[in-house]
Amino acid sequence: MSPIRQVPTSLKPGQAPASSSNRPAEEISVTAIRRPFTQAADTAALFRDVPGYSSYRTGGIASLPVLNGMADDRVATFVDGMPLMADCPNHMNPALSQISLDEVSHSVAIAGITPVSLGGDSTGGTISVERKDPQFAREGNILVTGDGREDWRSNGGGSGAGGSITVANDMLSLRYSGSYTHASDYTAGGRGGRVLSSSYLSFNHDVTAGLKLKNHLFSLTFGQQDTPYEGFPNQYMDETNNRSTFVNGKYVGTFGWGTLEARGYWQRVTHAMNMLADKGGHSATTGMPMNSDGRTAGYSLVATMPLGRRHQLKIGSAFSHDGLNDWWPPVMGSMMMGPGTFHSLNGAHRDHLGHFIQWNAQWTPRLSTELGMRSDVIMMNTGPVSPYQGLSPMNDTGMGSMGMGGISGMNMMSMGHMSDMGMSGMGMSGMNMGSTNQAAARAFNSARRGRTDDNFDVTALVRYKASAYLNIEGGYARKTRSPNLYERYGWSRDSMTARMINWFGDGNGYVGNLNLKPEVANTTSVTFRFHDADDHQWEAMIQPFYTYTHNYMNVVRIGALSRGFNLLQFANHNAQSYGINASGRTTLWDNTHWGTGELSATLNWVRGQDFKTHSGLYQQMPLNGTIRLHEHFGPWHGMAEVVLVKAKHTVDWVRNEPRTPGYALFNLGAGYHWSRYLQLDVSLDNLLNQRYALPLGGRAVSTAGSPPGAVLGMGRSVNLTLREHF
Repeated sequence: MSPIRQVPTSLKPGQAPASSSNRPAEEISVTAIRRPFTQAADTAALFRDVPGYSSYRTGGIASLPVLNGMADDRVATFVDGMPLMADCPNHMNPALSQISLDEVSHSVAIAGITPVSLGGDSTGGTISVERKDPQFAREGNILVTGDGREDWRSNGGGSGAGGSITVANDMLSLRYSGSYTHASDYTAGGRGGRVLSSSYLSFNHDVTAGLKLKNHLFSLTFGQQDTPYEGFPNQYMDETNNRSTFVNGKYVGTFGWGTLEARGYWQRVTHAMNMLADKGGHSATTGMPMNSDGRTAGYSLVATMPLGRRHQLKIGSAFSHDGLNDWWPPVMGSMMMGPGTFHSLNGAHRDHLGHFIQWNAQWTPRLSTELGMRSDVIMMNTGPVSPYQGLSPMNDTGMGSMGMGGISGMNMMSMGHMSDMGMSGMGMSGMNMGSTNQAAARAFNSARRGRTDDNFDVTALVRYKASAYLNIEGGYARKTRSPNLYERYGWSRDSMTARMINWFGDGNGYVGNLNLKPEVANTTSVTFRFHDADDHQWEAMIQPFYTYTHNYMNVVRIGALSRGFNLLQFANHNAQSYGINASGRTTLWDNTHWGTGELSATLNWVRGQDFKTHSGLYQQMPLNGTIRLHEHFGPWHGMAEVVLVKAKHTVDWVRNEPRTPGYALFNLGAGYHWSRYLQLDVSLDNLLNQRYALPLGGRAVSTAGSPPGAVLGMGRSVNLTLREHF
């Protein structure tokens, strides 16, 4: 897909974007800056300027990444070197939601043609974010430094704060970081009204200790994230508690033969879902409790060795263990959700052992290459499962009129509440819940569930500086991904419980497939970057790409559900995706009277097709782009931006993906900094209060309609951010 590197970096107050002339000549890259007037609770917002990047919003802090049309698990996501998966059947806690944006000092997004050293078990690319390394004082001194941030958003009453403080000498360092973010339900543009289940509250805390001994650096970070609640407009459930606790150790050493980087990590996630007030709330006798408990542990080793002056060899090994229990406790007095416990995953695990070798060569000042090979072994298994026990047979009429929580006679939500939320049709549509799930559980428990996949990746890149005005980068990658735990082990086949496994936000029910094969993506792309010969006053990039995926993990319909939804099972098909990313920038003026003005633009287009169903691939962003004018004048900076998105007509008809109209958004931003210590930013998003539907936002399942419409985007919002540094 794309060999483009994207490295957003944070700006200190008053700091201007780095000049592109500082980029390595042999690496074609597109660099974006974390814009100072960007206010976001979601760390995924770091990558919004990456060509080919989009995201589908679920909760307010839990967007899922898409690189060149490849979404979520197809993108390997690392936080401080930890390859984190979502410990939730609806992916309510993806990796990027588990770190505050304030703490990110370095981030990178690479689409498609990813160096094998940056992870395997993915077909769409890699996203990696890193906290700051420990800071140290000069010899004989004591360093005390820190920063802070406070923000407010008018739409939804969003607020947040964060900060860190470091105390260090020349050998030892100790840093504490903390943050919180909160918002109520936001209001859509136009007369769209309040978007239900879009509120959230989250806290982050971590402590990092560092030790520096000559050419050796040790660091150890302990942290915890608490999310008491987070609403999800496109899910039947909400997150009612999520706690992530982790320990991460890192060592970097420089030796005569090269450098060695070693990491070790452990994380535990306890996650709970139920219904927040927008969906009717929950108590001991109402709602639908769903719990999961996940553990991640692993290591990585990377050795980098120079082979003469022009060649470099990198070798590495990594192992990660992901264990997950997913169980749904019974609801007191409920015939439908009880009296026993529903076990969705019981002692499931997914172990990943990978090794790679990568050779980088600078043949001439104009020509360089990168070749890599990688082997990954994925080992998966899970224990026996069980449905809710003691269910009475129910006919189509009884179940067809039920919501997720059942009827009032079952001590669940009232039928009036269900109708208000548009969930009264969440019935079985012809399935007997008790007998269907009991038969499915017996078949699943009698089957051989252990699976081992031996995957192999290859990456080849060539970079050539054709002239003082043109750089060319092209290559090929073979990338492989194995199924996640729910794609392989989701076993329930009745309407209510199958719909609880859905990280796509489309309202359908999903069933796993024990016989899924790993998908293999073959990608080729080329990037042309044009620029002026002197000081990079202008540049333009165009990048076509093509991917053919063998055994693409898509879905087939195996049943019809109410409200226009379907029961879907994962299946291997062949598929293709292709597109073009383009970007450009130019300096319009640079003088003492008006400061510096820069005009930039991006354009992204991707199209995917399933060769078996002849449908579009799900979660493909329509043609979109941005035009931005950015000015710096002394302590002032400002921005005017237009976001353009074409109507979405090519959809995945198997999933009944909604079509959405095109739209244009106009955003403004301005800021002022006092020295390097204080900065105030003001932004006005969606100035014209445009009503628009999110092309990748899924369906607003809590609203009326058969099926319900697409989730609406946020209306006009005034945002304030104050940053301090000392």
